[in-house]
Order: sequence, then C-alpha cells, then structure tokens
Amino acid sequence: MKQRIITGVIGGAAFLTLIVVGDFPFTLLMIVLATIAMWELLRMKQIRSLSFGGIVGMIFMWILLIPEFIVSLDWIHLQRLELFLLLIVVLLALTVITKNAFTFDEAGFVILASVYVGLGFHYFMYARFLDNGLAMIFFIIVLVWSTDSGAYFAGRAFGKRKLWPEISPKKTIEGSIGGTGLAILIGSVYVMFIPIFTSWLTTALFMVVVSLTGQLGDLVESALKRHYAVKDSGHVLPGHGGILDRFDSLIFVMPIIYLLGFF
Repeated sequence: MKQRIITGVIGGAAFLTLIVVGDFPFTLLMIVLATIAMWELLRMKQIRSLSFGGIVGMIFMWILLIPEFIVSLDWIHLQRLELFLLLIVVLLALTVITKNAFTFDEAGFVILASVYVGLGFHYFMYARFLDNGLAMIFFIIVLVWSTDSGAYFAGRAFGKRKLWPEISPKKTIEGSIGGTGLAILIGSVYVMFIPIFTSWLTTALFMVVVSLTGQLGDLVESALKRHYAVKDSGHVLPGHGGILDRFDSLIFVMPIIYLLGFF
C-alpha cells in the first residue's frame, strides 16, 4: 500500500504538471505512454516488440497517434487515415506472402490494438490543445477519477448485484451507479467555478457519457486481461500495474466524446 501511495503521488503530480505545461513536453509524454501501452498489449498477445508483428503494430499506432506538427505526411500526398488503410491492405497481404508465419489473427490484433491505443492518446492530445483544452482535460480527469472512487466506495458499502461477473467479478451495479452519481456531483461543483459548456443540459449529458464510457473502458481492459490470463497489463508503475491499467478509462472516453461532437 505504501508503494502504491508513493507511486500515485509522484506519478500523478508529474502527469498533472506536464498537462499544465502542455506543448512539446506534454506531447512527448503522450507518445511515451502510448508506446508503453502498445508494448503491454503486444506482450499480452505474446508478440515480441522487435518481431515483425510488434514493429508493424508500433508503426500503425504511431501513424494514428503522432500529431501533424511533429511528423507531416504531405510528402506522400496521403491523409493519415488513408495511409493507415493502405497499410492494413499490405498487412493482410503479408499473411499470404509469409504463408501464415504472420497469421491473420495476429494481423487483426495488431490493427485493433493500434486503433485502441493510438486514437485514445491522440484525442487526449487533441483535447489538450483546444482553446479551453486545459479546463476540458481536467474536467474529464475529475469525472473519470470521481467515477472510479465512487464506484469503489459505493460497491464496498452497498454492492450486492454483480455488474458483469464474467469480465470483472468485483464490480457491482450499485458501485456503477455510485460512481456516476459522485462524478455528477463533483463535476457539477467543478463547472460552477470553471464552466465548460454554455448549456447545463450539454454539461449534464457530457458528465454522464464520460462516467459511463469510462466504466466501459475499464471493463474492456478487464476483458482483455481475462482473455489473455494476466493480472496486470504491465509493471511500469509499482503498486498500480501498467500504463493501460491506469489509462484504460481515459483512452476509451476520448474518441467517444470526440465522435459525439463534445469537442
């Protein structure tokens, strides 16, 4: 527990500081975290990072992740999504060329993992660099952390009905409701001092969406770990597991709220 607290305080302080600093230091942090998260996913699948599949997976993820101001693709006259789709076709062709030494299953995993990690951290950066990006990022973090805390304490105090025992045996429906309730409560206090949206209805909808999709993101990672029979995604953060264990909710939330037009 002591190690967990120390890691949480130091890591959390460093993370929040770099969010405030923004610019290149924050971008570099996102690239490092995404690279570690991708490595953790490849490790779950038992794909070595320096293998063909591992290198391709990293390249796919970086294509989706890295902002245009760092690496421009103007010289090949392709948008990032177009290049990504082209590489998917090439990757699938390689399953034939290699006579299934690189399997269709591995190709599918690499594609899905790169989208999961790459877009998740990409839209984290995207949100930070909006005009109200700092306030928006902290609002999202407050909602996700409040949901986690509320779900934990409500689950321990009132939890009786299992939410999804096949995926995460300890999570309960009461905990989920408590998590969303605390997120709305603390989020409402936050926007009283730092308004994000002009409409209260939009604010309320945003809080509910972030809380619920954050919980779904946590379940997605739990399903991955259960499928591949691992306890934690990694051991980068002593007492906390891996990067995916800490950022599973956030990187799942970001693309969804972007697609729903909240940014």
